[in-house]
Amino acid sequence: MTSLQPLAPPPTAQVQADIERAFAEDIGAGDATAELLPADARASATLTCREDAVIAGGAWFDACFRRLDPNVRIDWQLADGDRAAAGSVICRLEGMARAMVSAERSALNFLQLLSGTATATAAHVSAVAGTAVKVLDTRKTVPGLRIAQKYAVRCGGGHNHRVGLYDAILVKENHIIAAGGIAPAVEAARRLHPTLLLEVEVENLDELRQALDARVDRIMLDNFTPPLMREAVSITAGRVPLEVSGNVDLHTIGEYARTGVDFISVGALTKHVQAVDLSLRLQLD
Repeated sequence: MTSLQPLAPPPTAQVQADIERAFAEDIGAGDATAELLPADARASATLTCREDAVIAGGAWFDACFRRLDPNVRIDWQLADGDRAAAGSVICRLEGMARAMVSAERSALNFLQLLSGTATATAAHVSAVAGTAVKVLDTRKTVPGLRIAQKYAVRCGGGHNHRVGLYDAILVKENHIIAAGGIAPAVEAARRLHPTLLLEVEVENLDELRQALDARVDRIMLDNFTPPLMREAVSITAGRVPLEVSGNVDLHTIGEYARTGVDFISVGALTKHVQAVDLSLRLQLD
């Protein structure tokens, strides 16, 4: 099974910080139940996917087990970005039994959540196949797991919008009102942060023309109907990339993509996540 796209590994420091938080809330001062197992007992385990999915989160899964047993052996059958068929084995593990049962829940939580994000992304990417549209994520992420979920979006073949409020500027309705219009808002943004990507959200064709006149880097069409999207594409004539946002789901994204826009952002990729059904079966050696 092949990956959907080449993937840069997630930041090691971020992965470690994520699992430390997970262990702090799950293990706390210690796993009282794991103490029922002999301290020197070893175990093996098989991780199976119970439904069709795109895998994401291997680094977080590994880090959970290696945090408690640095010598644990993890043999992956599938990599991040690979499609898993229902019933397929994802990986096999061998290590200390106590560490394995203590790390299991946190490891599965990461892998299930991130695979769910990747799987949802892959479905939306598939729905725009045959067009040039790039599917983008948003900032509507699980608090504390933004980097993880944005990595999972890439595993599913999607692309990342800005990471946060610091690495790009998105001028929206309230910013425009406060600044006194699109032109002064853009002027202020260019003056304060000349190197950042500057995008303006517009709600009608008049605002679209104002944003074009202001020479922004990207324009977001907020809740436009498909006919208005096509008109916006015609007016813009390729001068500025257009992004669609609002009322996007698997039923509408294909129609939106065929209007000729460049990007479609989908909050549901990271907000409406259904965890993938995984099973880790453990056996004492």
